[in-house]
Amino acid sequence: MNLKTRNGLAALLLAALWASAGWAYNPLNREEYLARIKEAEALYKDKCEKVAGIKIYKTVPDVEGLLLMKIRPERTDRELADPNWPGAAFGREVRGNGYIESFLGYENSVTADRSITPSRRGQISSANNPGSLPGYRWVEVPDPKDGQRYRYALEYREVTHTSSPLIGGDGKSFKVKENVLDKTPSPSKTPPRYAVTFEDHVIPEERALWVASSTVKVLDLKTNEVLGEMTRYAMSYIHAPRTSMPWLNHSVCPRFGTTSDSDDTRQFVDQILIPKREK
Repeated sequence: MNLKTRNGLAALLLAALWASAGWAYNPLNREEYLARIKEAEALYKDKCEKVAGIKIYKTVPDVEGLLLMKIRPERTDRELADPNWPGAAFGREVRGNGYIESFLGYENSVTADRSITPSRRGQISSANNPGSLPGYRWVEVPDPKDGQRYRYALEYREVTHTSSPLIGGDGKSFKVKENVLDKTPSPSKTPPRYAVTFEDHVIPEERALWVASSTVKVLDLKTNEVLGEMTRYAMSYIHAPRTSMPWLNHSVCPRFGTTSDSDDTRQFVDQILIPKREK
């Protein structure tokens, strides 16, 4: 395939993408693009001021574990470039097993004085460093494949790794001790009292402007109460994705003062369901 043919196919693919997204303009036309960005910024600002935000109705101390009613699924570069991808508002958040691990990990300060505040949060990892704050001791997740609930926890044990020649290793195996994700069937016939879920919103007129939203909710399943909710909005300035990934390069509100946004659901939830401290 020659260069001219490849360029022609690329143009056709972009045209199809714009059409499927319901765009009524050409984002490669600077005048039209700037007009649409102005419209998007006005919408995003309005939503950030009037809709987005954190609401905490009740807090619960000394919570050991909770139910994740669903987890954020793995995503591809294609989804990161799709204006209608449901998970766009949390595009930078960890996914799959990483989402589960974010609730189990320790929060470590990124500042020299080891301080962690509601507006300046730390980084979540499996490392229990001095001054770190614990996560939950376990979480349970329903498996849609078999309908069962499974309990996940971090277990400190010996694992085997292979040194990769691609990064200067010798290809040999070695053993180290580290925290790994352990999965077992739930020991309880009833689900945990406290649960976390999320609802991703795909509103056509907002997505046409590359504006996305999602709501995370913390629930008390015993009393049927909503203990807290966080509604997030995101906006991307990339309207003609080719090699870029708009939902990794976007503005969000609200945020927690961290740079990655990778653990924001965990860092919202632990303000409501406060993890039990270790003795």
